[in-house]
Amino acid sequence: MTKPSSPPATAPELRTLAMPADTNGNGDIFGGWLLAQMDLAGGAYAMRVALGRVATVGIEAMSFHRPVLVGDLVSCYCTTARRGRTSITVQVETWARRLGRTGEAPAEIKVTEGMFSFVALADDGGKRELPPRAREDG
Repeated sequence: MTKPSSPPATAPELRTLAMPADTNGNGDIFGGWLLAQMDLAGGAYAMRVALGRVATVGIEAMSFHRPVLVGDLVSCYCTTARRGRTSITVQVETWARRLGRTGEAPAEIKVTEGMFSFVALADDGGKRELPPRAREDG
């Protein structure tokens, strides 16, 4: 996983605002909240690729680079890292837009990244094959 200086040029899969109710004892946004946002983003991306239901089956890697602060605009960007017959591994990069606390210009900061694995689900809850590759499937 690399550390580029600006967010991906694609649209984020999820964008949300970090709120005071999501803070830990230090006053930063709780890591579990951030992990949940990344899982939601990765799941939405995987559903688009799978053309249907998916379930999270694992988180292979997770790195927290910087804290997320109350008021940050959090954006999760997704790409296909690996694709199997019934599963897809999604790389999720999370960036926070700091909205200038003391008059400085807003800044985009990479705060986390991780690899999330999903399996495509059939109507009965069992695994099913992924459809052929689509453009948004990297």
